[in-house]
Amino acid sequence: MSVSPLAWFWGDDDLAADRAVVKLAKALEAESGSPLERWELRGSLDRAASQVAELNERVATAVMFGGGTLAVVTGIGALAKTGERMKDLIRTFDLVAPGNALVILEASKTGAKGPSPKKLVDALTAAGGDLRPFVTPKAGSLTGWIEREAREEGIELGPGAAKEIAQRLGAFVVQGDVERRNQTWMAVQELAKLALYREAGQVTVDDVRALVPEAIPASVWAFGDAVGDRQRDKALDLLARLLDVTAEPILTTILHRRIRELLEMHDRIASGERLPAAAKAMGINSDFRAQTLAGQARNWAVPELHAALDGVLELDAMVKGAPDTGQDAAQRRLAFTLWVMDHVGRAPVAVMAGRSG
Repeated sequence: MSVSPLAWFWGDDDLAADRAVVKLAKALEAESGSPLERWELRGSLDRAASQVAELNERVATAVMFGGGTLAVVTGIGALAKTGERMKDLIRTFDLVAPGNALVILEASKTGAKGPSPKKLVDALTAAGGDLRPFVTPKAGSLTGWIEREAREEGIELGPGAAKEIAQRLGAFVVQGDVERRNQTWMAVQELAKLALYREAGQVTVDDVRALVPEAIPASVWAFGDAVGDRQRDKALDLLARLLDVTAEPILTTILHRRIRELLEMHDRIASGERLPAAAKAMGINSDFRAQTLAGQARNWAVPELHAALDGVLELDAMVKGAPDTGQDAAQRRLAFTLWVMDHVGRAPVAVMAGRSG
């Protein structure tokens, strides 16, 4: 079966997409008998017209001797901003000469529903192009991926080692704001490092813990939700990771926004306002987020939220260097930790019984 010289690879798994390009190049080489020269083009809005013209020239030029050209295009959106450029790109799909090939690589954000622009995608598939998603595996799927990768590289992983690597790379963080683009690439790098460390015998969980740093993309949404749900231990765990990689003013902003949202939602629900109307008034467009916030608001009494908000203002003053608030990084870290311990844990039964709403 002939291999299509047109392809659109998209998704958040850069490693898998790049490997797919290499695999396609080998398949085309096997058909033609000659290796293709990989030519890369990154779309630029300022130079779109000249870039599309150069792309057309590259792929439309018939192969006379030796191998053809494999054009790999990234940043396709910049080349298709105007109707004229879009038409030129669509014509390109019919211009690819025998022996040449064209691949569009679209690095989509995690959670993207599909590639774009749709008109260009539809034109490529109509021309017989191969449209394939490459999505970074999560949780147990990444664990299995790491195990297969290790076997292919001749690396022996002991029980639990693959899962430990996946956990440290953030595979088990499920919030939507987590960006996973480099997770498989990082897994490959960590496996190579572990293989050098343990040249003979199994790589153990202890080896992984000793050599693989925790690169978990501790989600700011997860932290906000843990606070709203009053899951103190989870909030403390996420806070410890966020403090290492997130600016303190961002953390105070996250806390301030969440507590203010909980206060407003609490007030609207207590006054009898229906959830859709409350969400609309608050500028919340997601039904899921509105329901989540409403559920979290029920976990709190109004006095508790006011006390938590006062605590956030004190944290903000400390972060901004207000006099007599403590300037040492360790002091600020301790202050964030104490805020979670003081406000996020559920109140005693006697206090809970006195809640309003």
